[in-house]
Amino acid sequence: MTEHEANEPMSVDPALVRGLTEPRISRGKLVQRAGAGVLALGVAGFLEACGVGGANKKASTGTGANEIGSTAWWAKQKQAGTFQFANWPYYIDTSHGKHPTLEQFTKATGIKVNYEEVIQNNDSFYAKIAPSLQGGQGTGYDMVVMTNGWYLTELINHRWLIPLDHSRLPNFAKYAGSLVKSPSYDPANKYTTAWQSGFTGIGYDPRLTGREITSVEDLWDPKFSGHIGMMSDNTELGSVGLLKLGINPVTSTQADWHKAANILKQQRHMVRQYYDQSYIQALENGDTWISQAWSGDIFQANENGYPHLKFVVPHEGVMHWTDNMAIPLHAAHPADALAWMNFYYQPKIAAEVEDWVNYICPVPSAKSYIAKQLDDPTVAHSPLVFPTAAMTAKAHEYYTFKNFNEFNTWNGIFNPIIQS
Repeated sequence: MTEHEANEPMSVDPALVRGLTEPRISRGKLVQRAGAGVLALGVAGFLEACGVGGANKKASTGTGANEIGSTAWWAKQKQAGTFQFANWPYYIDTSHGKHPTLEQFTKATGIKVNYEEVIQNNDSFYAKIAPSLQGGQGTGYDMVVMTNGWYLTELINHRWLIPLDHSRLPNFAKYAGSLVKSPSYDPANKYTTAWQSGFTGIGYDPRLTGREITSVEDLWDPKFSGHIGMMSDNTELGSVGLLKLGINPVTSTQADWHKAANILKQQRHMVRQYYDQSYIQALENGDTWISQAWSGDIFQANENGYPHLKFVVPHEGVMHWTDNMAIPLHAAHPADALAWMNFYYQPKIAAEVEDWVNYICPVPSAKSYIAKQLDDPTVAHSPLVFPTAAMTAKAHEYYTFKNFNEFNTWNGIFNPIIQS
């Protein structure tokens, strides 16, 4: 990447933005990150309601050859011919009520997949499965899809996920892109592999801003006062504050969080509202001229009569979220679930899923298959499905909380800004 590329903001042509291409439930509406779903109840109260109470007790996974997830343990795991897969709605290829890639998997392996679209957000799903895991029981699912954030971190910290046997994941090793390998929240992909991912950047209406948007600084421009939209999701809000300061959220400190909160407080009088998913309607109707935005929402708006709205990856970078496949502790059919993980990372299979869901594909070589075999150049050449090297270089991961106290501290710093 040249110096010019590194310093140039990437304004993405709306014709190429492929967040969501059909009028189905938007990704922004589905994703509820740490703090967003528990704002009113309070973190401690929410965890108590879940039956976990913020406890740090870790599951016993045995020792030595009996340790769950060890090489010796995996050697004993045999395929049973079925597994239970919990995912978000509208998040896999679908045709006539069936899922072609799952049918191909069954044909190739003999393993039947019981696929359930039961995850509406991370917090409520965590609340559903955590009591069983804490009680040493199975969740009823052999594979779940969770977004990087507090609830996935809790599953990892409590040892409620089974470490993966990467000797059974040769396709992941060969085909997974650098964007999804060894993320900060799961080094070496010990517990997870990416299902899909996406970007949080800036959406704007150039007819109202009067110029192109290039920087996070533009969210603080007094010229846009009263017409700036910020997210009520405190993970997104705090992260953009850190980006404005030139601080990498992954390596940020609590002192950095306070600095980010201070500049967000300075911006507060210019902010029209701290929005949930309704931020996109505010952009569409002109209430806001510039806003934090999920890339897929801007594409959907373009398709639904608002072609003038644009999405930009600013100078300072863009936040990158990932939905991850993981195998819960006490899963009844872990070998079957692991077989699906490996199967999915074939370029052909990843391409068929990607051509339907249109997020960031974890398998870069699926691009050629989509372009040639599936004859869909719009998806194949979209930088928000297959990001450029320049975009990837500007992608930042979110801070990974080390414990409940850190999570609570973050909420205590950023929630008052939203609640005000």
